Amino acid sequence: MPEKSHTIRQVVIIPNATPLEVFRALTNTKLHSEITGSPAKVNARVGAKFTAWDGYISGKNVKLTKGKKIVQEWRTTEWEDESTPSSILDITLKPVKDGTELTMVHSNIPSAKLAKNFDEGWYESYWNPMKEHFKKGNGKKRTSN
Repeated sequence: MPEKSHTIRQVVIIPNATPLEVFRALTNTKLHSEITGSPAKVNARVGAKFTAWDGYISGKNVKLTKGKKIVQEWRTTEWEDESTPSSILDITLKPVKDGTELTMVHSNIPSAKLAKNFDEGWYESYWNPMKEHFKKGNGKKRTSN
């Protein structure tokens, strides 16, 4: 009998960054690779495929609202077989006093072991490096365009 799918929910504050800057950090190949320290091919086009962590992660952009929302079909090389459905990554960005509140719901993860690994991995591989990136002044608060 197949294991039921699992869901991770995380809420993180990314200081010193606007929602648009966080959106770009996740959808721009150069920024994504710079922040994570690993090769990625990402973009901000609905329907486009992406890879991250040197091919460990792959998927497709399902819905994108610039500076507000990212929804992706998402899987890793650890999926047991090709017939296992992709997980769904849903990221919502909103401005808060000192930065951006990022709410992530990662659903349809095929095993408890992967869910536990991803729960830790999001912080180690994305949120903490992103906080460090913007702490160094790479995010610039803009009062006008």
